[in-house]
Amino acid sequence: MNFTNLFKIAGRALLRNKTRALLTMLGIIIGIASVIAMVSLGQSSQRSINDQISTMGTNLINVMRASQRQGGVNIGSTNVQSLTAADAAAMLESPYVSMVSPVVTASDQAVFGANNWPASMQGGSPKLLDIRKMEILSGTNFTQQDVTNSAKVAVLGQTVVENLFPNGEDPVGQIIRFGKIPFRVIGVLAPKGQNQMGQDQDDVIIAPYTTVQKRILAINYVHMIMASAASEDVATLAQADVEEILRKQHKIKPGQEDDFRVRTQEEMLETMESVSGFLTVLLAAIASISLVVGGIGIMNIMYVTVTERTREIGLRMSIGAKNRDILLQFLFESTILSLIGGIIGILIGLGLSYAASSALNWPYVVSPTAVVVSFLVCAATGIFFGWYPARKAASLDPITALRYE
Repeated sequence: MNFTNLFKIAGRALLRNKTRALLTMLGIIIGIASVIAMVSLGQSSQRSINDQISTMGTNLINVMRASQRQGGVNIGSTNVQSLTAADAAAMLESPYVSMVSPVVTASDQAVFGANNWPASMQGGSPKLLDIRKMEILSGTNFTQQDVTNSAKVAVLGQTVVENLFPNGEDPVGQIIRFGKIPFRVIGVLAPKGQNQMGQDQDDVIIAPYTTVQKRILAINYVHMIMASAASEDVATLAQADVEEILRKQHKIKPGQEDDFRVRTQEEMLETMESVSGFLTVLLAAIASISLVVGGIGIMNIMYVTVTERTREIGLRMSIGAKNRDILLQFLFESTILSLIGGIIGILIGLGLSYAASSALNWPYVVSPTAVVVSFLVCAATGIFFGWYPARKAASLDPITALRYE
């Protein structure tokens, strides 16, 4: 029996029972659609994270306070005072570091007239905006002279502007209060939206770090240091240089643990990709369980089909059909059933992932590998779960099959 006849016979058999065939394919459709949607959404989220990290620059370097231990217990880094403005200045000794800014943060109520907003103030040097790739929409940035004088000037993010100036007033030149301290607004930042962690990057007030240190927090250390490598290619060399410089600054002896941590955006990107990839695989594995359920459904229906068509099998054998022909006939039916369900599932999965990506404002990513693998898995499912019923049909005794009622 040639393959053309096998396709025709399998097609006629499925068309005779359209509703049953559709219900049988349902498990395969749901399974494939789920796998395609999960893989596509996982890759979309990963692309979104990569794009957002790239907007901050993969040459960004963060120096943070290390966690402290007492009696073998990790008490965190909140009260660690290991970083200073002098450390930031020393980092510029590295030929691989182009810009550096000390960073201190404070939270309090921002007030203008009758409007107020719980805001976060980030203190830095004038280079902080360049390092974080922030742009001034109106007004100007503060200067190094403002840092030296601990001037009470501030640059506002869009979220703060919208809440303190809801009537559309021009914030530049206005006086706002952060807690009890008055600040003159000298600039407004261009909007940046949410970062990869879902935090609003526009909900911020930028001021000279010395102002935040002395007038708000009354401290002489900094919470972290942000720096920019000369280029993305030398980010790893810059990280190594910074670690060496800070160990000398802090007089850390060989063998002693650092009281700081140096992280690059590349490390963050690798971590996020690893987590996102793991979650994608996990979700796809969970979704693929329905494929097994769909395969079992195909096996059950093929058993019923073999029973219903016992006399037909006997008749075919009596006129010369070989066991191999009967086996291939039912294998073709189960495989076609699975492949049609797989194609429908792929289309539905692509549609679902497109709708979800659009709703979440993520880039739409289609994985050709996932589509091809899903198609091959459908064929394998049809063959695997259709083999035993087909084998049973091929092993029937022609005389017994003809007598079957």
